[in-house]
Amino acid sequence: MSANRKEEIIASQKPFQDFYPDHLAHCYGCGRLNDHGHHLKSYWDGDETVAWFTPQPYHIAIPGYVYGGLLASLIDCHGTGSAAAYAYRAAKREMDDDGPPLRFLTASLHVDYLKPTPLGVELELRGRAAEIKGRKVVIDIELSAGDAICAKGRVVAVQAPDKYIVDLVINKPEA
Repeated sequence: MSANRKEEIIASQKPFQDFYPDHLAHCYGCGRLNDHGHHLKSYWDGDETVAWFTPQPYHIAIPGYVYGGLLASLIDCHGTGSAAAYAYRAAKREMDDDGPPLRFLTASLHVDYLKPTPLGVELELRGRAAEIKGRKVVIDIELSAGDAICAKGRVVAVQAPDKYIVDLVINKPEA
């Protein structure tokens, strides 16, 4: 993707994750309220979703290459954010409407590592909905470094019922 296209996308849209209510914005991968997280931001690019992330030197696996767990984390967070965005689209809702928030959690994450992913290169994640059925959304994601697809992932995301979120986050059961 050209730098101009990326700038156009970022300038014209609010990232999906920035629509999450505060009590749902603490995820290590994409939560805007997590001071130590990755702060991944996902956007629409036509009928696909897109996000970018530049790994830091401490994301190392072996010299010059990214730790695979980071790639899984990025695919996971882009997948759940994309699931929410596709669900809103399918329901003909805007992400900032007054209805209940559609928040998705990972039910399954599968990652195929296709080639070593270099450090020091901006990574691009592209998501496509493979299935939208009831509370389940399946997202296929390609993670690229430059022109090379380094990993492919599939995220099966399920919409968390409001009661579940309230019980988990607000009422916090005893450990």
